[in-house]
Amino acid sequence: MDCPACGNAMITLELADVEIDHCVGCGGIWLDAGELELLMDDRQKASQLLASFQEGPAVGEKPRRCPICSRKMTKIIVGPTKPVLLIDRCRRGDGLWFDRGELQEILNRGQLDEDSRIQKLLAEMFSHDESKQK
Repeated sequence: MDCPACGNAMITLELADVEIDHCVGCGGIWLDAGELELLMDDRQKASQLLASFQEGPAVGEKPRRCPICSRKMTKIIVGPTKPVLLIDRCRRGDGLWFDRGELQEILNRGQLDEDSRIQKLLAEMFSHDESKQK
């Protein structure tokens, strides 16, 4: 599967028993439909987060294409907090694209990872990637 942001081939990693697709080139993360909920391991908080998603305004960047269906994705505003955080969502519902740091930011803003389990796993993954680039 190719990265919707930079076009590099993505690798599959297991994070908390969830297979995610990660781009070592730009640091982005693709989560297939339902994987965010599994990753969060709290159905109620996951439902609240997903309910907060609203279609965002058109932005200056070129629309990204879903790595599964190849259709243009839409920008989604995550939560009511400022500054506005925009992520990409497949219009068909195939999944979500997070640029580097966006997933961690969502977890922080929503206090969705109180024991920092996911944060620690992501930090390990990104520190491993950064050491490969040096």
